[in-house]
Amino acid sequence: MEDGGAPADGDAERPDAKGPEAGRSDAERPGAERPGAERPEAGRSDAERTELEELRGRLTVLENERDRRSSRSRHHGRSLLGAVLVVLGCLLAPLSVVAAWAADVVGDTNRYVATVAPLASNPAVQDAVANRATDALMTRLDLPALLADVAPADRPRLQQALGGKLGGALEGAVRSFVHDQAQKIAASDAFRTVWTDANRQVHSTLDKALTGSGGGAVQLKNDTVTLDIGPLVDQVKQRLVDAGLTPAEHIPAVHADFTLAKSDQIDKVKTYVRLLQLAGNWLPVLAVLLVAVGVLLSVRRRRALVAGCIGVAVTTGILGIGLSVFRVIYLDRLPAGVSTDAAAAVYDALVHFLRTTVRMVVALAVVVALGTWLTGPGRYAGLVRRLWTSGIGAVRATADHAGLRTGPVGPFVRRYRTWISWLLVAVALLVYLLWSYPTGWVVIGIALCLLFALAVVEFLTAGKPGAGQLTRPA
Repeated sequence: MEDGGAPADGDAERPDAKGPEAGRSDAERPGAERPGAERPEAGRSDAERTELEELRGRLTVLENERDRRSSRSRHHGRSLLGAVLVVLGCLLAPLSVVAAWAADVVGDTNRYVATVAPLASNPAVQDAVANRATDALMTRLDLPALLADVAPADRPRLQQALGGKLGGALEGAVRSFVHDQAQKIAASDAFRTVWTDANRQVHSTLDKALTGSGGGAVQLKNDTVTLDIGPLVDQVKQRLVDAGLTPAEHIPAVHADFTLAKSDQIDKVKTYVRLLQLAGNWLPVLAVLLVAVGVLLSVRRRRALVAGCIGVAVTTGILGIGLSVFRVIYLDRLPAGVSTDAAAAVYDALVHFLRTTVRMVVALAVVVALGTWLTGPGRYAGLVRRLWTSGIGAVRATADHAGLRTGPVGPFVRRYRTWISWLLVAVALLVYLLWSYPTGWVVIGIALCLLFALAVVEFLTAGKPGAGQLTRPA
């Protein structure tokens, strides 16, 4: 070392000879790369940084694609399950209608009486009942013996009743006379009362008729549902006695069967009806729940609800068409001795409430589908809503120009418009649920009333805020 303490050349070239870093290894120095550690961005070349960014971007794309596939797979499975449930609900809809009808006919006496009571006033049924009563009496009338027993004092009255025919045309005259008396009784108010009361009393035997067991006025024999019209025959016998044919009172009690329905498929039908009776009103609830759960599981719930309602309307409408087709087939296969007009009247009466329920379900499904569609984001739905609001707005503008003021009602309705609209919908639904046996016209009427109420709400909220308030006079 030279004078002045200057370091030697060899010492000056050693970076670790002096200073704070002296005595530390390369690995311990700050910023030094450790084995296996990533190099900081500042220490990478541009090519390395570019490659790293590309790798990170590819990794992000792959992760997003994986998430999308997983989400799509879950949504696809939920939507598929939802579609299956909606289809099942739609298929159960017509069976639900039949189940509710079967339960009501058997379980509700007033409903059953209301179903069959109009038959007593049907001319075809009255004529068929008169013919059946006439046949039942004529098979038990021994005309020569009966006429021989007629008292001489009663012969003029009997001859007058028979139209003066006591000779060779006697049998035809007696048949015509018996039929006229039976026709008069069948067309009287007394028969309608007897018919209604009898059906009310025998309502408890309807279940036996449907199951094919037991007795009573309504019975099922040889694929035929019959009604005993013995009381009407007794009244005809009394009419014969009153007309002078006094020996008719000695005719024994006659039990004449009037055919209500006849088919070689009754054994199968009664089994199905029995099963539907057991299902009762639970089957409609199950159908509604299936459709509701299917809609909730679907990704596009609004579209699923519209599709479900349309499906219910279509399947239930097919049931209505099937009732008309079955009516034609049923009447074509009737035996020769059964009145076609009377059978048609009986069939129409028995399925009257079933057809009413079909129309109600179709109307309800269509109304819900239209309401769901109109509140959706579709282009045509938006066009309809704009036409609705613009039309009501024009009416409100005209009313404002005419000096109409809503006072504090307008601002109040505008503030709580959403709540008021939902309240009106809830009230309409409650009215429908509390209505006993609603019809299709009832559903349409409730929908129109709800539409009118919503129009009033729109009218009150139309215009500029504060325009409907009353101004305080100066």
